[in-house]
Amino acid sequence: MTDLSTLWEVGLPLAGAGGLGVAKVRAPRIYWSLVGLPVARVRFAMTYRSTMDVCGLTVQPSRLRAFMVRTVARRGDVQPVPPKIRRVRGSSTGMRVTLRLPAGLEPADVMASSERLRHAWGVHSVNVVETKPGYVELRMTGYDVLRRVKMPRRKRSLGPLTVPVALREDGTAFVRDYLKVPHALTLGANQSGKSMYQRNLIAGLARLDVALVGIDCKRGVEQRGYAPRLSAFAITPEEASGVLDALVGEMEERFDLLSEYGAADIWALPEKVRPVRVVLLVDEVAELFLVTGKKDEERRDRMVTQMIRLGQMARAAGIFLEICGQRFGSDLGRGATTLRAQLTGRVVHRVNDKQTADMGLGDIAPDAVVAVTTIPPDKPGVAVAGDSSGGWSRIRTPELSAAEAAAICAEYAHLTPVLPAFAPYRPVIPAQAPPVESLPLVKPVPATD
Repeated sequence: MTDLSTLWEVGLPLAGAGGLGVAKVRAPRIYWSLVGLPVARVRFAMTYRSTMDVCGLTVQPSRLRAFMVRTVARRGDVQPVPPKIRRVRGSSTGMRVTLRLPAGLEPADVMASSERLRHAWGVHSVNVVETKPGYVELRMTGYDVLRRVKMPRRKRSLGPLTVPVALREDGTAFVRDYLKVPHALTLGANQSGKSMYQRNLIAGLARLDVALVGIDCKRGVEQRGYAPRLSAFAITPEEASGVLDALVGEMEERFDLLSEYGAADIWALPEKVRPVRVVLLVDEVAELFLVTGKKDEERRDRMVTQMIRLGQMARAAGIFLEICGQRFGSDLGRGATTLRAQLTGRVVHRVNDKQTADMGLGDIAPDAVVAVTTIPPDKPGVAVAGDSSGGWSRIRTPELSAAEAAAICAEYAHLTPVLPAFAPYRPVIPAQAPPVESLPLVKPVPATD
């Protein structure tokens, strides 16, 4: 009996420890909520002041504060002042701390110490975000949320042209907001997850009141499944040239409408005359730059000119660009660099060389170039998203198969607007073949000699 009781007393803690170890690997959210978050809160509270001091994130107190400490508190030594903690919140992925910065500190100082803060408090990552002047938020994650992507359940209120596409490394959703960033460029090598990003983007756009225009000069192998939701579809350079001409013509007609009503953009128009928004999706933009002869060169120059015009002026007309490719630089041909400058939203997946990373992020977020070159090949879907303000973050898209994306487009096919300008390029939706089990059985005819 004694042996059994001893075995039970020893085995139960071991089983519990083993269960926590399994939960840490297979259910990191549960492990973090039960173990990681309480430990992190205690460690943060006990070491906050000393950690801020060691990281150089304290400032000398003002003369008034020093005088009050010496005369009222009767203390001879005056401690440096760290950022004041305003709020601490825990979540299923990490912990958020709002800090009020004292005079003499700026958000860049805290950002520069994020790696040291991560090690001091034993969390997976620390991202520093300026919420308003004088305030920063430390977004800590307790584990690698990008290892197994799970989008947040509670979705914040989204705008009319906002699509959640991926998960950031701080546990928040990365959204594609066309009102803030009208045009974007997505780069990545083969098998880097670039197509997965596009599927999530199109699946989100399919649910919105927008017209989708697809250009896929690889004979439509990537975008053909989205045809039920496309208002226009081009699969050859000749068709792509026509679609771009139609888009520019549509843009000019909308500018005439804006001029008639004295509006700066389509959102200032009365709702009854406001045209539908249009998103142009270009897969593998390098195919539009390829030439084999003089005739192709003229067509290429015209297409590039039309895309540059759209990038420069189309936002006010409610037309937005999503350009995708493996490389995008001056080596593609004349006009490529000018067009890239209009694509302020950048998402760069794993690339084959540093030059391609420079093409995508070197001009807007130089610090992110190194992060792109360190993306491992065994993590498809991981990318670096940058913006024109110089900020950047790692993201990863959830898995979505081509069949699932096509099914979503078919489900929302009734939302596809019919625009007269795109009538010649309206995709033909083939009738689906009946399932095999519904076909009549035909008895085989015996062979005759």
